[in-house]
Amino acid sequence: MMLTPSPSMVEGPAPEAVIARDIARRAAIVAPVFLLVAGLIWGVDGALSAGYGLAIVVCNFALAAGLLAWSARISAGLMMATALFGYLIRLALIFVAIWVVRDASWVVLLPLGLTIIIAHLGLLFWEMRYISASLAFPALKPTKESTSK
Repeated sequence: MMLTPSPSMVEGPAPEAVIARDIARRAAIVAPVFLLVAGLIWGVDGALSAGYGLAIVVCNFALAAGLLAWSARISAGLMMATALFGYLIRLALIFVAIWVVRDASWVVLLPLGLTIIIAHLGLLFWEMRYISASLAFPALKPTKESTSK
């Protein structure tokens, strides 16, 4: 059975997955810096904590992209509700991810917290440079090669 598009469905390309993949790729690029700095300051436990923090950040962005892509195929109203309540749920999941390991011997809370904050903001601002605000390119900005074709 094929679903017919309703007027409230969001149609067109879904840039969420592309953006989440880009952020994960950029996180892999900066991961050695986070691990090295945390390792030099707090030792092996600091590096492990920073790595766990980066994993939390990447999972958070991937979950956000998945939820928005899924809800956009259903309706714009559900996508808006998913954006709001998904944010609250993802904040709760971050809290739980930290709370579960807070007493583990390998966790140092300062590098964990700093990594989560700096990586979220840094990766968002880094990605923001590549996202088009124009309605002509609703996903990612085209490269010079793709516009000349």
